[in-house]
Amino acid sequence: MGSTHHPIFARVYTRLSKADLARGGAEHRVGLLEGLSGRVIEVGCGHGPNFAFYPSTVTELVAVEPEPYLRAAAMEAAARSPIDITVVEGTAECLPGADYDAGIASLVLCSVPDQDAALAELSRVIKPEGELRYYEHVVAEDERLARIQRVLDRTIWPTVGGGCHCSRDTTAAIERAGFVRERHESFMFTSCRLDRMVAPHIIGRARRPTTP
Repeated sequence: MGSTHHPIFARVYTRLSKADLARGGAEHRVGLLEGLSGRVIEVGCGHGPNFAFYPSTVTELVAVEPEPYLRAAAMEAAARSPIDITVVEGTAECLPGADYDAGIASLVLCSVPDQDAALAELSRVIKPEGELRYYEHVVAEDERLARIQRVLDRTIWPTVGGGCHCSRDTTAAIERAGFVRERHESFMFTSCRLDRMVAPHIIGRARRPTTP
């Protein structure tokens, strides 16, 4: 069990996500989740914006969310979903269960306190040869933008963004955790003026090897 409290950010994020979905985020989430089947765990599910895009071949989804406002909204979204979704309180560093066919990290590895610990826990709960699906904003390849991101991370961004960081090299963290990337795409994406500093994104799939 575990919780975090970002009541103002949670409400702002819920509103901003509507623009995200309308301006391209929905297509990204479809690509993230297509082809999934079996038992799946989603880390930091927020208010459940992914729930509508899970295919019917997913037989069980355990959705973990530490923030109370977002978790309550996720429970409402889960009740409207045609697939079996259980929303639980928890953090990325201590996940429930094991032997999932896939784990989902969707715009969450920017805000976990410890990326390596979160990815190690995902490796633990995903079964051998299971998948990690990821959709994250990351540090820019352009050094000028990356410098600005690092300054923001040392100052105001985590405070106003509910623990979010602009400048994390999430691709490297996924590889450090032992996952083998099978599909990977980098792209720029913004849905409003407020998110220009987090425009660099990645989306992809990685395999958990038999021996982590």
